[in-house]
Amino acid sequence: MPGQSKTAAIAPPASEIAILGAGAVGQLICHQLHSAGLAVGLIARESFASNIEATHWQDLVFSPLLLNNTNTESVSYRVPKLDIESKSAQQIKLLIVCVKAYQVLDAISPLLDKLSPQCHILLLHNGMGPHLTLAPRLNGRGLSLGTTSQGVLRQSCWQVKQTGQGLTQFGHFTGPELPQALRERLLHAIPNSEWVEAIIPSLWQKLAVNAAINPLTALHQCPNGTLAQAQFSKTIATILDELVEVAAHDGVELDRQRLEERVYRVIELTAANFSSMHQDVAHHRPTEIDQINGYIGDRANAHGLSAATNAQMVQSIKQLSAIPPVQ
Repeated sequence: MPGQSKTAAIAPPASEIAILGAGAVGQLICHQLHSAGLAVGLIARESFASNIEATHWQDLVFSPLLLNNTNTESVSYRVPKLDIESKSAQQIKLLIVCVKAYQVLDAISPLLDKLSPQCHILLLHNGMGPHLTLAPRLNGRGLSLGTTSQGVLRQSCWQVKQTGQGLTQFGHFTGPELPQALRERLLHAIPNSEWVEAIIPSLWQKLAVNAAINPLTALHQCPNGTLAQAQFSKTIATILDELVEVAAHDGVELDRQRLEERVYRVIELTAANFSSMHQDVAHHRPTEIDQINGYIGDRANAHGLSAATNAQMVQSIKQLSAIPPVQ
């Protein structure tokens, strides 16, 4: 219009790695990759709230974990917003999917015909299940899976704070494997990360922790540490008994005693924390119960087994989630 001027935005360089889902974990991984000098960009619903032609970048803030009186000043940085409709989408070699488990299929499906046929997919979320549904739809693409116990808190839309260290594991699931050079850059960028040859057992172990802790903290509206009380021990033991039996029928042998030790170790180390499911229920958001205890129940049904306690967790969380917020 006459009398108005518009400064042309400078388009960012192409990104080799894209992160789908800019929640707490997505922003944490984004910062770690960016800090390592990798060409990373974001695909997020928030990224396209404004005119994509007017702004090609996203400004973010990361607050590091306090360790031994180290510098804890927040870091401001920017990464490209990725327009999947552009030709640059064809240059993405690795798509890291960090949305909630129940969002995976809806989030990734519109991208599959826009990404390069060689683009590798990496799922990084709580729970299990989406990998089985997604794999047949990838048209020959490679699929890897991951799990992380890094702690991170989303303080505002584009600001996160790291709240805990933890192990991050990745591993191949199906299709062409992630190229070795890209794998090495990923592991170099993310502290305390490793590539494991058998990722499914690692996911079952993480599932056990989530299945034992998340629903109980949500139902009893308590921090993780409360579950160390004797009143919860029988329920936790039964959840784990059912999980170990189901996993064995899926071909995954788990050490029952070590699994329980791991659960109680997490309860101890995160005693003051509130689980993600507790927070989801408290804020009247959808939960990942179907991909945690629900997945155990689904696999039990597939093998003609009973997982009654896990099924009860699913039913109880859904009943709790259905209660409308107080006006």
